[in-house]
Amino acid sequence: MKSQLVKALVAVAGLAALALPIKLVAQYPHYKLIDLGTFGGPNSFYASSPVVQSANNRGDVVGGAETSRMDPLAPNCSIISSNCQIVHAFEWRDGVRTDLGTLPGGNNSIAYWVSDSGLVFGNADDGGVDAVTGLQDFEGVVWKNGKILNIGTLGVNFVGPNAMNDRGQVVGIALNAIPDQFSFIGFGTQTRAFLWQGGVMLDLGTLGGPDGWASSINEEGVIAGWALVDSTPNPVTGQPTQHPFLWRDGTMVDLGTLGGTLAVVGSPNNGGSGGAINNRGQVVGTSNLAGDLIHHAFLWDRGELIDLNTLGGDNSEGWWINDSGQIVGRADLPGSQVHHAFLWQDGKMFDLGSSPDWPCSTAIDVNSRGQVIIDTGVCGVVGGPGLLWDHGKLYDLNALVSPNSGLAIGDVNFINDRGEIAATGVLPNGDQHAVLLVPASREEIASANALAVSGPASPRVETFTKDPENSLSSSRNRLLKMLRQTPRVP
Repeated sequence: MKSQLVKALVAVAGLAALALPIKLVAQYPHYKLIDLGTFGGPNSFYASSPVVQSANNRGDVVGGAETSRMDPLAPNCSIISSNCQIVHAFEWRDGVRTDLGTLPGGNNSIAYWVSDSGLVFGNADDGGVDAVTGLQDFEGVVWKNGKILNIGTLGVNFVGPNAMNDRGQVVGIALNAIPDQFSFIGFGTQTRAFLWQGGVMLDLGTLGGPDGWASSINEEGVIAGWALVDSTPNPVTGQPTQHPFLWRDGTMVDLGTLGGTLAVVGSPNNGGSGGAINNRGQVVGTSNLAGDLIHHAFLWDRGELIDLNTLGGDNSEGWWINDSGQIVGRADLPGSQVHHAFLWQDGKMFDLGSSPDWPCSTAIDVNSRGQVIIDTGVCGVVGGPGLLWDHGKLYDLNALVSPNSGLAIGDVNFINDRGEIAATGVLPNGDQHAVLLVPASREEIASANALAVSGPASPRVETFTKDPENSLSSSRNRLLKMLRQTPRVP
């Protein structure tokens, strides 16, 4: 559930305007940084696959944090834990971090998504081991009013919730017990798309093949995902033909492809995206072109599948769409050795740029205000600082937080409509902490210096009170120092 590798970080600060060359930013927004801490272990984190809503529009935040205890079933650890250290789901609300606990008899849990109505979903184990997967039971759970509820299975104790709406409808994937050599999850049984509502888990079916995947759901209950249309492997992909779908009121509609035999809703390498469908019913995703050698981002809108093209290279991917129809993702530049974050709107794809030190970038999601959070890295490898693109300006998040925080901002996870950013902070020793960046005025930042947060193991609040005039050099020096530390491999 955590990033596959702690990112090596190098600070940058720059400006990317839609029609202007990149230049340095002179004016900075103001943020306070809230370190959400742990439950006694070294790390806390957000779920990163698929792209999920870890912070709602009320400012509530959810994730997972390690405890100081080791899993009693080690070395047969839950997949929630990367190092056999017990992990518990947390919720941070109004300055208080709460341990959401786990199922009776279980050890581990993690929260992925918090709705604006306050519902939380995630995964937890119950202390058992599933006979099919050979892993600790991986149960889908919902927390409501402080109570945990197991949402059930389709026959195998492996359930992966992917998205939720404010009505409490949850969609995701679940394994059944029917043998399947093409299983999306790889455990030898069928992977099925599900909808959970009213305490019942419904198998959504497929487009004719054995497997399906539900990635996103909007407030009307319309679901987007993908499914196999047959069981015949294709010569290039080695997999049966796979199409995106739209599911509404019991009917699954095939959205087609851009000519290839493989397409997904959202990112093809990140388990999809919880924001791949908006409340207008528009769907964004990624599809192979004819021949299955390259792929392009697409927009499905009122029955039409639109190729969003690229930034001059071969490939592109669509990750997230907001209710205004703005789409973000990444696209190759000429030569296809580098990809950049893009914003697509009004029929045009705009290059959002990247760091001078990290040539590749990926736009993770876009909020209702058009603010975009961006992940950077060596192309095809992890690395680089988290960035914020805000109406023509590109900021290194490390330049926007207190240099005294002791944390370097790497992975970005989610930005809500208030502009609050859930991200990963890396300590000098390589440990990771879930952090929240909260926009604030000078006056709010000054008062936050005396802010008291309550609850067990209270989070730490770090702020700055003046524009970081020399933040580029100071941030760079701080991150280069961290770069010399041995990276932690979670």
